[in-house]
Amino acid sequence: MKWCNLWRLGEIIIPSVSEKLVKVVFCTAYYPGDPQKRWRHEQLMNALRNVGVDCVMGHYIHEERDCRECGRVWQQPNEKASDLNLGLSLITDAWNDVFDRAYLLTADSDQAATARFLRETFKEKKSLVTVSPPGRNFSANITQFSEGRIALTREHIERSVFPATIMGNGPPGRRPREYDPPADWVHPDNRPQKKAEA
Repeated sequence: MKWCNLWRLGEIIIPSVSEKLVKVVFCTAYYPGDPQKRWRHEQLMNALRNVGVDCVMGHYIHEERDCRECGRVWQQPNEKASDLNLGLSLITDAWNDVFDRAYLLTADSDQAATARFLRETFKEKKSLVTVSPPGRNFSANITQFSEGRIALTREHIERSVFPATIMGNGPPGRRPREYDPPADWVHPDNRPQKKAEA
């Protein structure tokens, strides 16, 4: 399920009769020190960019941590700027009138500040809908500034799985073996349709 087409996911969750998806922004950062993990992440970024997703990259820094019991000291990598990039992207797009309604997919309660600022500053916007990842609770802090909520399910993610290779205007995205679905898995679009009961 990691090989997920976020543009398709957006199309699935919005009401297609009354709304049109115009932009998808994904904020992330490459984890340092593991070339294979980096390569897998790059393949996903290539695939997402080839379907029109705006990928905004943050970075990692190493912060010193120590154990109070044993005294051991180590460098802990911590992702930086992704949460800030997400908030700035949402506010910038509101300012530029890119959207009427925004769907914010995060479990990070820090984005409540973004949601509050959006509601208080852009009163003409229809609403912000908070979207929770599968198996995660909604952030109560974000929900209080939202007009709606959507809980993603496994079905949403399954319907959004990319094919093995994604071609476009940039480098192709090739699904890493680690992202292969189980051998017996069939994409929902290719499953037999249930007959309607009379």
